[in-house]
Parts: sequence; structure tokens; C-alpha cells
Amino acid sequence: MKILYFGGQKSGKSNLAEQKTLSLSSKKPYYLATYDNSFNDKEMHKRIDKHKLQRKDEFKTIEEPKDLLKVLKAEETFLVDCMSMWLFNNIQEDEEYLINQLEDISKLDANIVFVLNDVNSGIIPFDSESRKFVDMTGIVGQKLAQICDEVYEVKLGLASRLK
Repeated sequence: MKILYFGGQKSGKSNLAEQKTLSLSSKKPYYLATYDNSFNDKEMHKRIDKHKLQRKDEFKTIEEPKDLLKVLKAEETFLVDCMSMWLFNNIQEDEEYLINQLEDISKLDANIVFVLNDVNSGIIPFDSESRKFVDMTGIVGQKLAQICDEVYEVKLGLASRLK
């Protein structure tokens, strides 16, 4: 089963995705963390620490910022948090590469819960790099929605099922 939770920052999507992931597995699932720790961003480290405290010891954590297929395995359960960071880490790749990776992931016989930030409801950014990120978030989000069995939009900690 493939499931997508998307919403704005601090909408509660990670918490809901964690709960869903735990409900899908009779054994300890994997938490696939996609943040590239090389940026030395103190604020992001605080966010990561909060996520670690929230999930306690209920997941086996794997860190992989770029190549999800390197760590995803059949017949396992994964939470990928988050696809926005994965996209950011792969922003220099072309659309075809990213879509192909998602299509290959869709063929895996595994439970995978994806988290994606919704950044497409704001203004069009001035700089080309930010526009590319916003555009690719929309494209990746559409592909994820297509390959997922369930899709949830999250606002204020509440999930609305779209699919």
C-alpha cells in the first residue's frame, strides 16, 4: 500500500503519517529521513530533534537524501519524511529522472507512507530556483497522488481523504 500525506508546514502531516505507518506494520517500520545534514542549519536540527522525540523508538531510522530506491525494500513498511527534502536534494536532476524514480518505487511490494509539503498555494517566486522547486513539488505531488492508494490533505492536524 502507498499513502500520501500532504499539507503546509506544521500542519500535522508527519504525526498523522507516523500513526498510519505504525498501523500498517506488525513489526517496527522504517523511518526514511531525507534531510541532507550537510547544510548545518541549526533551525532544521531543532525540527529534526523534535521529530525524533515524537517518534521515540517506534521506528528504525535510515537516512538517505537522494536515492530512495537504494534503501526501500519489498515486504517492509516505510515512512518517507519528507519528499520535499528529497526533491530539494535532487533539484538539479531533471523531471524525467525524478518521475522514473517514483514509478520504480510504485512497483515495490511494500507499504510506503510519503509526506510532502504543499507549497503550491502561494505566490509565484521571483527567482528561478525557487520557481523550479515549487513547480517540481506540484509535479512530484501529482505523481505521488497517482501512484498512491490513499491521499490525505492535512490542515490543523486534521486529515481529509482525497483518494
